[in-house]
Amino acid sequence: MKDWLDAQYEKYNRRRFVHPDPLECLYGYDNPADREIVALIAASLAYGRVRQILTSVYDVLGRMGASPYAYLTNETADRIRRDMSGFVHRFARDCHMSALLSAMRRVLAEHGSLNQCFKTCMAPDDRSVFPPLCRFTREMLADCAHGAPGHLVARPEKGSACKRMNFFLRWMVRKDRVDPGGWDEIPPSMLIIPLDTHMFRICRRLGLTHRNQPDMKTAVEITDAFRRCSPEDPVKYDFTLSRFGIRKELSPAGGNIFYI
Repeated sequence: MKDWLDAQYEKYNRRRFVHPDPLECLYGYDNPADREIVALIAASLAYGRVRQILTSVYDVLGRMGASPYAYLTNETADRIRRDMSGFVHRFARDCHMSALLSAMRRVLAEHGSLNQCFKTCMAPDDRSVFPPLCRFTREMLADCAHGAPGHLVARPEKGSACKRMNFFLRWMVRKDRVDPGGWDEIPPSMLIIPLDTHMFRICRRLGLTHRNQPDMKTAVEITDAFRRCSPEDPVKYDFTLSRFGIRKELSPAGGNIFYI
């Protein structure tokens, strides 16, 4: 299994296989202070058709200007609400997006960066990102004076796989040919696989889980299975495996058993 996974990683973990993926929205931001904001916006909107996700993410970023960090640290909550007026992405409306941005604005004012806030949520005995992620989302939702972001910020303690928040962490913590990184002080060994129904089916076919629901318990079980192949970086295989069924060159015509 490890040899096969490593071979797929070497072959497909490359930027030419990224599009279409919300991850590509991060590549235009060299400053981690901007990139972490873009990553959280892109991850929060990562549901539905991928091309609509990209359109929605770029819509928000276009309203924020060249530097999302400068925008959130310089603009008022009222200005953010005005700038996001009319935004729609499936179930998300302008009130949800402006609330998310206002929550990030408050965190930046209190901690200096999302990274620093997340680090303050970590305890010495944490073995995965699950406990600090619970604390981080509580911090994000601590003051909803300017509205609540609703489903844009998932609560890990409720049991769902929290795919979008785990995408956010993967993009910011890992650094290789695909994931741009920026949060250098958090070890990749703590990450949890971003589990959606597609990845869930692939992992079941690989025998990495026999559970019936793609929830947080299943995500942890699959991550533990990957950890046996890559103890320091168990989530390294996520991008590669998620290409199966997305990229046309990995279609059934190519004989790939994971195209579902």
